[in-house]
Amino acid sequence: MNGRLPGARGDGELAAWIAALGGGLLLWIAASLLGDRKEAWDSPLYWQLAYPAGLLLCGWLGWRFPRRPWRWPVAVMASQAVALCMSAASFGLLPLGLVAFLLLALPGIGIVVLVARFSPYRR
Repeated sequence: MNGRLPGARGDGELAAWIAALGGGLLLWIAASLLGDRKEAWDSPLYWQLAYPAGLLLCGWLGWRFPRRPWRWPVAVMASQAVALCMSAASFGLLPLGLVAFLLLALPGIGIVVLVARFSPYRR
């Protein structure tokens, strides 16, 4: 194994993957704890701070790493889905939650595709 994530080219993309996955997880946990909610999206802090911060993170990653930019919002939302699964008491609504995370990734995908188009890091 070469120590790289799929699609990582070695020019800092491993750090970008860590930022996307870790950032999404950190934002979910912070909104959950600070908002005193079991699920972060039940807190106004998620919608006012954590979700917009996640979109900003995705935008920066799309700017700096414009190759296949859709992967950054998907990674951020996937890490939040994992956090939700780890704190869930039951998995009855898991399919609905996964659909919700997919829908939440769509604005981020739009942002990163646009930002990546104008990135000076495009090759």
